[in-house]
Amino acid sequence: MPEPAETVSRHPRDDVAGLFDLTGRVAVVTGATRGLGLAIATGFAHSGAELVVVSRKAEACEEVVASLRSEGANAIACACHVGNWESIDGLVDRVYREFGRVDVLVNNAGISPIYDKPSDVSEALFDKVIAVNLKGPFRLAALVGERMLAGRGGSIVNVSSIGAVRPTRDIIPYAAAKAGMNAMTVALADALGPRVRVNALMPGPFLTSIARQWDMNRFAERARTFPLRRAGLAEEIVGAAIYLASDASSYTTGTVLTVDGGAQWSMPGAGDAKPDL
Repeated sequence: MPEPAETVSRHPRDDVAGLFDLTGRVAVVTGATRGLGLAIATGFAHSGAELVVVSRKAEACEEVVASLRSEGANAIACACHVGNWESIDGLVDRVYREFGRVDVLVNNAGISPIYDKPSDVSEALFDKVIAVNLKGPFRLAALVGERMLAGRGGSIVNVSSIGAVRPTRDIIPYAAAKAGMNAMTVALADALGPRVRVNALMPGPFLTSIARQWDMNRFAERARTFPLRRAGLAEEIVGAAIYLASDASSYTTGTVLTVDGGAQWSMPGAGDAKPDL
């Protein structure tokens, strides 16, 4: 049997809290200035990680870093357009200059522009959605994952969406990209094992900034069919993210973990919205 990766045995197995401890680990989180990315970055910092806050806007990154530092965290800001491979190359070079390693990478940045009908999606828009949601995460995972593999190992967490498995007419390019991310997660787990674990989170509807685009009355009717009858709050993604980033998931790789309140299984007529018989 092969020797276990170094990241597997940092805590004795009778120390349950220690399994989730990220103290001293360097974590890169993209799309970390709002929504789920901000919640994940903050949760990681509270678990002891050193943070690299990545987003397209430098000012937003600096604001998050200032907040994390005020709470005692070690964090730096790195502005990067994750849909651009040249920018990603520069990001990776800078992080390794600053910290010498990456222990956790979270590919969270994503976009899902609004359109009226499929034919309204231009080639430029389609390419942008694929670049940010799939092409960029692939490049970042490939560069960081290979360095992890050559070093002390690590964990890569891709943030997908239940749109990958329950696509709707208003998110076709986004859903296609996220379905590709799910497949990429499994393939990278194979490519980078055994020292690097690669998993994905597959969130359902969360009340983040994207919810501003929703028709909340229509959503409320749909949410009545969910087992948990509601959308998620951003902080409710943190436990799952820490699990996949930490030693608690030391035998978990190539997994797509759904965090959606049961939304992907909801059907018309289910839950509280079912008709009276």
